[in-house]
Amino acid sequence: MSELTVTVTPTNFKTAVLTAKTLVLVDFWAEWCAPCRAVAPILDELAQKYKGKFTVAKVNVDEVPDLAAQFGVLNIPTLIFFKDGQEVDRLVGSQPKSQLDAKIQKLTS
Repeated sequence: MSELTVTVTPTNFKTAVLTAKTLVLVDFWAEWCAPCRAVAPILDELAQKYKGKFTVAKVNVDEVPDLAAQFGVLNIPTLIFFKDGQEVDRLVGSQPKSQLDAKIQKLTS
């Protein structure tokens, strides 16, 4: 995890995600999940590329199962995009960098 990603807990979810001024991608993941580990460096790269316009927030589903349940996360990784406090898109499973990049460009423009 890089300094451009924020770890989300029930305590900081509202501040980190719902009241954020930028597009936020919430990555629901777990340590034991190989596809989650594969997508993590891609998310770090994209957070760097779109610094100031886009934030990656990480939710470890083993540590914070209530948040995963609240958003109906059944499979991981689940990537949920929030803009102005509202869910605007959702991707389930490991995604190629090109697809994530295109999605972020669309949602930040």
